[in-house]
Amino acid sequence: MTSSLNNKAGILAELWMNYRDDKDLADFIEYNDIGLPLAYFIYNELVEPTTSAEMYVEETYHLLVFSLGIEDKEYDNLDEMLSEASKLDK
Repeated sequence: MTSSLNNKAGILAELWMNYRDDKDLADFIEYNDIGLPLAYFIYNELVEPTTSAEMYVEETYHLLVFSLGIEDKEYDNLDEMLSEASKLDK
């Protein structure tokens, strides 16, 4: 399981910046309209994480893991998660 809030925020920030206009992820992006930008702000040290902010990031991260259908383990980056999910499609 990914233990670091900063690591989770980095993965979500990357997703938000690189895929926010992706039609396949439109529902996920729309539903997580607070958690994704908040993760970006935390990762880039634009805001200090509060307990509430951490809850949003954690929930958004767990929804990503669930929606990809992958195991919740320690991932280094979004590409690693997407690669793991693509293996399941085969």
